[in-house]
Amino acid sequence: MMPESTDDSDKANINRESQGKEDSEYVRLVIRNARTDEVETSKSESQSRKEAIIWWIKAIIGCIFTVIIVLVFIKWGGPFFFEKILIPILQWEATAFGRPVLALVLVASLALFPVFLIPSGPSMWLAGMIFGYGLGFVIIMAGTTIGMILPYFVGLLFRDRIHQWLKRWPHMAAMIRLVGEGSWFHQFRVVAVFRISPFPYTIFNYAVVVTKMSFWPYFWGSIAGMIPESFIYIYSGRLIRTLADVQYGNHHLTTVEIVYNVISFIIAVVTIVAFTVYAKRALRQLESEEENNGEGSTSNRGRLELEAFPIQKSKLPSLCSSL
Repeated sequence: MMPESTDDSDKANINRESQGKEDSEYVRLVIRNARTDEVETSKSESQSRKEAIIWWIKAIIGCIFTVIIVLVFIKWGGPFFFEKILIPILQWEATAFGRPVLALVLVASLALFPVFLIPSGPSMWLAGMIFGYGLGFVIIMAGTTIGMILPYFVGLLFRDRIHQWLKRWPHMAAMIRLVGEGSWFHQFRVVAVFRISPFPYTIFNYAVVVTKMSFWPYFWGSIAGMIPESFIYIYSGRLIRTLADVQYGNHHLTTVEIVYNVISFIIAVVTIVAFTVYAKRALRQLESEEENNGEGSTSNRGRLELEAFPIQKSKLPSLCSSL
């Protein structure tokens, strides 16, 4: 009977040893992993808190800096702008040109400035100040339409060079690449979003030629995106002229005019912010959709499609003749 008891005790010892090993393995794998996850979670939470604090500090500093800039402009920049720039320009246009000639000059400036990468905002302001909402809108749309067609066709002549230049900025190349993807309506929508976004439109006019973008979605999308911007420029031009008349002329604002200008200014600011936020969200949504479809991988980011070039080149004479 003694050997059987010895065997039973040995088996019990072996079972206890195996159970101890399993427990130690569980402790080593599960509990240690749980502790590691807790540590990583606490680190991520602390990192997110630090990032939030840093963001708020940057936002407060940015707001303080913006307020200082605005106060400096109101104190010194505004009077200098009115006395040295705006009033001489208004006096010059009143004596040097008639209204028809001045309208042609503004259309020419809006058409040629984007070709040479010059912002055309001052010309839009002048159109709003001098011609108002009706004729000023016609002048702006006519000039900007020509100003987005010319860079497109000029860019086709230097397409390879533009492609090599964009390779230096992969993020910008990836943003431009979004334009040429998808259907006609997708291209139209993305071009309109780019027009109302803070993306530099003078660069966009040239960079779009290295994608698969067709001409007509580019054309109609650009017009749709320029309409709200045109009204904002016209309004700001009219507001600048009103302030100049009040400050340096004999015009006195009535209570109704003051209320109207204040409400219009608030609406304009809200509109600009709303369009900017919408454009940024739309671009982020397009980027996320591209990544979800597997088109935003590291190997493809910054790569621009050039396959559509021979087709576009063959269509160039027909497009020019139709225009």
